Amino acid sequence: MRAHLARVDAVIVQAVIAGALSFSHLHDLASAAGQGGWKAWAYPVSVDLLLVAAWRRMRQQQRAGQVAGGSRLWFLVALAASLGANVATAGLLDLNHVPALLRVVVAGWPAVAFFGGTLLAHAPHGQEAPAVPAPSSPDADAPLHPAPAAVDTPDRDALPASSVGTEPTVAEPVTVPTPAAVPAVTLPPVLVDRVRALADEHRAATGRPADPDTVRARLGLPPSMTASVAAHL
Repeated sequence: MRAHLARVDAVIVQAVIAGALSFSHLHDLASAAGQGGWKAWAYPVSVDLLLVAAWRRMRQQQRAGQVAGGSRLWFLVALAASLGANVATAGLLDLNHVPALLRVVVAGWPAVAFFGGTLLAHAPHGQEAPAVPAPSSPDADAPLHPAPAAVDTPDRDALPASSVGTEPTVAEPVTVPTPAAVPAVTLPPVLVDRVRALADEHRAATGRPADPDTVRARLGLPPSMTASVAAHL
């Protein structure tokens, strides 16, 4: 724990020293370029804030899997401004006779920083795509064909004596009217894929084609959808 705190303290001290030196160099360069008073102190604040804001937005976009080209561009712009001030004040530039081009760059920096900060503030935040819920379906391990219900056989001794030994009466067949054909309803692609998967599973397990009504029950669809299921088998 003490070693960890020592490493953190060293990083903080190093960051404070580097920030103070960069701040001082930017102030000296802005003052030499004709920006006196409070304006010379505002330049290093503007550069450092743009640098930190661009770095944070770039990291957010990278974690979200988004393209961070704009944030990286503004990070490099702010880094170039900070490094340029450090190099210019290292004795390579006569601060008493600053070139006119450098005066133009320093004077135009507030507009550039404002434009970059506005773009970073209104850049889309990294958000994960919402998960698409899977279609609800019954348990895949459930049997495709339900087991037939057991039929109770009456005890022969419990039958009346008059009915023992007599031939059963054969009932006449009853004609059931055929219901009118119900038009098939178009199934969504997700259900079509599920219907075909269940049919292939049943064919591979039993060697026989699947019953449309059983597949419809497996999917939890109403009886009116049997024709639609049968159209895709």
